[in-house]
Amino acid sequence: MPHPPGGSDPGVPAPPAGPGVAPPFAAPPTEGGRSRLWLGLGAGALALVLCCGGGGTAMVGLLVSGVQAIDEQGRTVSGDYYRALADGEFGRAYDQLCEDARRRESRQEFERRAAAEPQISSYRVGEVDTTTLTVPVDVTFSGGGQERQQVVLQQSQQTGGMEVCGVN
Repeated sequence: MPHPPGGSDPGVPAPPAGPGVAPPFAAPPTEGGRSRLWLGLGAGALALVLCCGGGGTAMVGLLVSGVQAIDEQGRTVSGDYYRALADGEFGRAYDQLCEDARRRESRQEFERRAAAEPQISSYRVGEVDTTTLTVPVDVTFSGGGQERQQVVLQQSQQTGGMEVCGVN
């Protein structure tokens, strides 16, 4: 088929414009590209440090408060146990014992044994060793003797609280 005079084939695109013609789009900016990249990376790193640092701080806080709770509960249950023994309320002391200790000795056996031992006149509860779950207790007996005893603690499966599981 013949071409129209002075025209071009309608299916063929026009040739590109010559030198000096403005492109149809602006060139991408190059100034400041690196500084924006480093600024973005720095902001991302800061956000990561804040998130991870906050989580790490929270974990340390939980650990410290957990250790303090074990110390407080251990000292309280040990004090309650010795207070009951000093008051001659052996049934109340028996109630402070863990399940294993109750299996080893019945309430009647415990009360009989505790009544036969020297009477406690005073006691001083020390700090809980959280690695071994023991508490030193300095005991003074009514006859004047003194002894340092180690209370062995155990966490209750039912209540989650600390219980006396033996005395060495």
